Amino acid sequence: MTGKKRSKILIVDDTEVNIDILVEFLGDTYDVSTAPDGFAALESVAANPPDLILLDIMMPGLDGFGVCAKLKGDAATSDIPIIFVTTLSDMATESRGFDLGAADFITKPFSSAVVRARVKNHLALREAARFKADVEQITRHDLNSPLTTVIDLPQRMLSDENLSNGLRDMLQRIEDAGRSLLAMTNLSSALFKMEQEAYTLAPAKIDLTAEARKVLSALEDAARTRGIRLQLIVNGADTPAPVHFMGEELLCHSLIWNIVDWAVEASPQEDSVLVSIESKSSSLIRIDITCKTGAPLELRDIFFEKYACDKKSGTGLRTYSARLIARTHGGDAIVSSKDGKVVISIFLPA
Repeated sequence: MTGKKRSKILIVDDTEVNIDILVEFLGDTYDVSTAPDGFAALESVAANPPDLILLDIMMPGLDGFGVCAKLKGDAATSDIPIIFVTTLSDMATESRGFDLGAADFITKPFSSAVVRARVKNHLALREAARFKADVEQITRHDLNSPLTTVIDLPQRMLSDENLSNGLRDMLQRIEDAGRSLLAMTNLSSALFKMEQEAYTLAPAKIDLTAEARKVLSALEDAARTRGIRLQLIVNGADTPAPVHFMGEELLCHSLIWNIVDWAVEASPQEDSVLVSIESKSSSLIRIDITCKTGAPLELRDIFFEKYACDKKSGTGLRTYSARLIARTHGGDAIVSSKDGKVVISIFLPA
């Protein structure tokens, strides 16, 4: 039977005795490679990426901070855990290292137990993160097929001219709910890339009015249970006209969904949520989601920060991800107040 694959550790230090000690501590458990300086470390990582790096700070030429900065600045190597091994133990050194993305510090002289424990823990954390990402990817892939069916079948059935208006409305809502679910399943991996400014936008001509209508349709039942009225106005008219925009359809759907969903939950019962789209400017499209709630006025400065504004059982990412999506499209989002109500405004380039 083939044993479990051994993790690869790269040790970078310009002092041979330090390398020998660390190899002795770790060589029985891991596949260990070494590099005598920063430039050699970068070459080694490029040729054979390790699962974890033990990195000395004080080295001639390119020091450990420089190596860390280059590795964390490259999407191909940014997720490799880096543990600094150093005689420096002051707060400024640790602060700089963590700011660069280091996972941990180990001070010299080395303790075998400490080195082994921290290497083991950070490898386990990376493995757990990889497993979670893989499960999410599999889940997204597996959901795409049934969600496509959920969206496609109502479209086919709606072509039947003999359907009653009530059945036609229900089928349309099923399709809209399917599109919302599809947008959600594709959002998680995109958000991580957006945070790293590594997301490549693939814009196409879409109708923001249609996306807003689909969102309101999908949220209609949730709003109705709380007695909340949903309303859509486009350029001041109750009869929504198309507003075309160059963007990614699923991302724009998620952008509107996250704010409207938040507004429905944050609003008092028997109230209303208004979605207003303005495209009168030749350079700007504005989407306002207006609702009555006091909480965001108190939290206005942190409204779009990660985990800052959400209900207790939520993730705290809806408002944060909405602004992230807007900025990825070259726009932005702000929160303000008007006539005692909260207005979340999304700005997109026309």
